[in-house]
Amino acid sequence: MTTYAVTDPTTGQVIKQYPAITDEDLTASIGRAESALTEWGSRTVAERVTLLQNVASIYEERAEELGAIISREMGKPKTSAIGEAAFSASIYRYYADSAEEFLADEPIQLRGGTGSAVIRRTPLGVVLGIMPWNYPYFMAARCAAPNLMIGNTVLLKPAPQCPESAAAIAAIFDEAGLPANAYTTILASNEQIESVIADPRVRGVSLTGSGRAGSAVAKIAGEHLKKVVLELGGSDPFLALSTNDMDALVKSAVAARMYNSGQACNAAKRFIVADHLYDEFLEKFVSQISAFEPGDPSSPDTKLGPLVSVEAAERLEAQVNRAVEEGATVVLGGQRNGAFFSPTVLTDVRRDGSAYSEEFFGPVAQVFRARTEAEAIELANDTDFGLGSFVFTDDAAQAERVADQIAAGMVYVNTVDGEGPEVPFGGVKNSGYGRELGRLGAEEFVNMKLIRTGA
Repeated sequence: MTTYAVTDPTTGQVIKQYPAITDEDLTASIGRAESALTEWGSRTVAERVTLLQNVASIYEERAEELGAIISREMGKPKTSAIGEAAFSASIYRYYADSAEEFLADEPIQLRGGTGSAVIRRTPLGVVLGIMPWNYPYFMAARCAAPNLMIGNTVLLKPAPQCPESAAAIAAIFDEAGLPANAYTTILASNEQIESVIADPRVRGVSLTGSGRAGSAVAKIAGEHLKKVVLELGGSDPFLALSTNDMDALVKSAVAARMYNSGQACNAAKRFIVADHLYDEFLEKFVSQISAFEPGDPSSPDTKLGPLVSVEAAERLEAQVNRAVEEGATVVLGGQRNGAFFSPTVLTDVRRDGSAYSEEFFGPVAQVFRARTEAEAIELANDTDFGLGSFVFTDDAAQAERVADQIAAGMVYVNTVDGEGPEVPFGGVKNSGYGRELGRLGAEEFVNMKLIRTGA
């Protein structure tokens, strides 16, 4: 049975344990979520908008309180934790503001015959969200907000490390006025989740997690004809091709690697630097990234907290050691202290080594030299992942040309601050399929019903 507990990664202390759901309660929860469809799905768009606005307001009012919870659960630095709660509010508000537009009937221009035809977006049914630990509020919001806007009901399985934030999310929905059972937290085991995916009352599954988890979920969902959205991590490249301001470029590169203490699927992990920039970039990159000192995540001054657990830090340490055994050079860092891991920079990572193909989930950066634009693109695409990417250059034509050739779901050109509720998020290759956020995120779990009327 999966253990749901708040374990402070800073100290390793178990603060509170939460009881897992029983098989009987799980079956009943699915039934109640299906029954709630009738009421919630029949609510007017205006009523759903009011609910989402209420949720957004509560997140905004309690951002500091909510931030403290995830600092305890997974070690997110306080400032970032508060920011995550505030950003989650903006997602609910975005879908509230966009609901009428997104759910309006879409006329079809008929090429023959008489009468009319429209596409009407109606609820699909019960949607299961399987969430990770690294962004407890953000990930839940990008699953729940569009689906509740549509009129679907949601079953949400949080990560085992995050039961307290999951309880806080459920309480917010209750306070905001969501009908009972339209949103339900299920503290289920992996084995129980298999039965939920297979249940005919559940019509869609959204997973953010590992490739291994994604493969297992997709297999079960496919056997039972369920729609699935998968976000499965990445090893995102950061291409530094030209610049007139190296300090600003390096500042962006450091930010792209270090947010959320390096524990982000779409963080830059492989830095591919043009030959004429390489030496200066590496020197300044090491200098700036070394300023991130691990510290207490509850302090507003801390920029680098612990990893989510000692086990996570040990896995990262093993990856770094394996890379070194295969010939990589540790230019900076490489030390672990409990769940804390120092900022680390690797060069000379061998392309035929095992570490080259792995995702390093923590504050570890790999830096590569590219002698030509073509080599930079080839390095960027030489991965089984395809989530995000970053292209920095002063040449607008080069930016367009390179961005068009990157095999990823997202390309950010000359910015590391390009995310927003309106911007779709998702990848290709082993990073998964489907999109979250934006209009595309509202199109995944919806019945696009054709209504064709004769003259």
